[in-house]
Amino acid sequence: MRGGGRLRTTRFESSPLWRGPGAFVALAAIGVAVGLLSALPVVRLAFAGLTRGGELAVAAAWSLASSRAALLATQHSLETSLASAAISLVLGGAVALVATLWDMPGRRAFSFLFLLSMMMAPQVAALAFAGLLGPASPLLLALDLAPPAGSSNPMRGAAGIIGVLGLHHAPLAFVVIRAGLARLPREVAEAAALDGASRTQTILRVVLPLTRGHVAAAALLCFASALGNFGIPAILGLSSGYLTLPTLIYRRLTSFGPSVIGDAASLSLVLVVLAGGSVLAAQRLVSRAPALSSDGRTLDGLWTPGRAARAAAVFSWFMIVLCTVLPFLSLLGSALVPSYGMPLSWRTLTADHFVEVLLRQDVTTRAFRNSLLFAGTAALLCASLALVLGYALVRRWPRLRATVETAIELPYAIPGIVLALAAILLLLRPLPLVGISLYGTGAIIVLAYAARFLPLAFKPVTASIDQLDPAVEEAAALCGAGALQRLRYVVAPAVAPGVVAGSLMVFLLAFNELTVSALLWSRGTETIGVILFSLDEAGLASTAAAVAVLSTLVIATVMLVLDRLAPRLPAGSLPWQ
Repeated sequence: MRGGGRLRTTRFESSPLWRGPGAFVALAAIGVAVGLLSALPVVRLAFAGLTRGGELAVAAAWSLASSRAALLATQHSLETSLASAAISLVLGGAVALVATLWDMPGRRAFSFLFLLSMMMAPQVAALAFAGLLGPASPLLLALDLAPPAGSSNPMRGAAGIIGVLGLHHAPLAFVVIRAGLARLPREVAEAAALDGASRTQTILRVVLPLTRGHVAAAALLCFASALGNFGIPAILGLSSGYLTLPTLIYRRLTSFGPSVIGDAASLSLVLVVLAGGSVLAAQRLVSRAPALSSDGRTLDGLWTPGRAARAAAVFSWFMIVLCTVLPFLSLLGSALVPSYGMPLSWRTLTADHFVEVLLRQDVTTRAFRNSLLFAGTAALLCASLALVLGYALVRRWPRLRATVETAIELPYAIPGIVLALAAILLLLRPLPLVGISLYGTGAIIVLAYAARFLPLAFKPVTASIDQLDPAVEEAAALCGAGALQRLRYVVAPAVAPGVVAGSLMVFLLAFNELTVSALLWSRGTETIGVILFSLDEAGLASTAAAVAVLSTLVIATVMLVLDRLAPRLPAGSLPWQ
């Protein structure tokens, strides 16, 4: 059965879903789903940014994009993105080399903890470092190391934004560069050693040149991620008047409302070109990188423990402390003191802030409920779409797969603030035919989450379907099962771990999300990210820290569940694998 490729194709095409009206309906459903969630928002944004009153107005859009405020915000965005990308590349690349080349114990746990720092929401990371190094830091006050009272917080401003962005995106560079290292055969390093090359020479002259495509892709992705980041510049820059493009768009919309939505769309196009172009270029670099592994032996654990391995291990775990442990301790310390500016000690220890946000404050309890509901609904929606789209594309229309995947990844490539603006433009007015408006409801947030995070669910599902033996489906088809029955009773149970992993990855990033929901929330639909941002703006640092600690614990729990699923998932489904 497996040897007859023609027979297998004929059987699948003879299914009611793949022939006649069923095939047309399935193809139309794919087009509508991808268009509504991916292409249409970007097209609507471009139309709003380049037109005024329904007429083309490129000159007006250019005049706005080249205004003094826009140019200054663009300058700030570029300087923080370029500088932080350099930091991320150096730190993440160094950690990737250490974790790959040296045979250190606990490498899996190390990767998990390092990625945890990136899975923490950007606004959580910003709040943590602001509380860690400021004059009111409970930890520094307890150690008598805090800056003088009344002095400015060194993290509020350009330097703090660059530093936190650099640390926050270092795990992204780690993931991309480590993927490039995994493609190299061990023979290249062994051949270099036989020629007398030292370990440093092997890294500089052999390993890094062969992974230059992934190194360049990591730099571009870190740059694009920093460029579109809203949470860190908002927490650390708005109070000091240091505006980047995302925070400028946010301030314009929150200050003047829908009347400036066209101007905001014009500014957003600058972000789309810079960030979207960088992401697409990075994807192209990675896809064109050759797979060099020949006999299955990779560079993992190439060098045995020794003095260099111990130094590498110390450096790696120092990065864990810097990126994960210290920020979490900073948040926990701020949440456990009675009020802002008090040192942490046994006498000042209190859990009142946790009780406050979980039981007493309606707005925070509602935010936790909303985040669970919105993230969970988006995760289920993405998992369902990924299963149906993935099965149709892999089994019936493989030639459309690359095009559909590119369209699906488009909302993930552009900054979240831009996607939120596109959602407003699309859904501000009541929907045609039904006359229902989604603006100001939780539904608009769920749809924006689904559009942004669908690629995270799509990848593990399609990878699982790729690995599924078609002979199982052939047997079901011979028994008279149609395509929908095969999908329900054969494919879905077999790829369930991939579906669960994809949905949990969506939940992981949507639960703490701020960049999209900052523009889409309204009274009653507040999310955790929005509440944390609002609490920090109101000066309630201890309450905000309690919210951040609880949300981080939720994220860590979901990651542990995903880690337990790892043995049943295709390779590469989880970034810390």
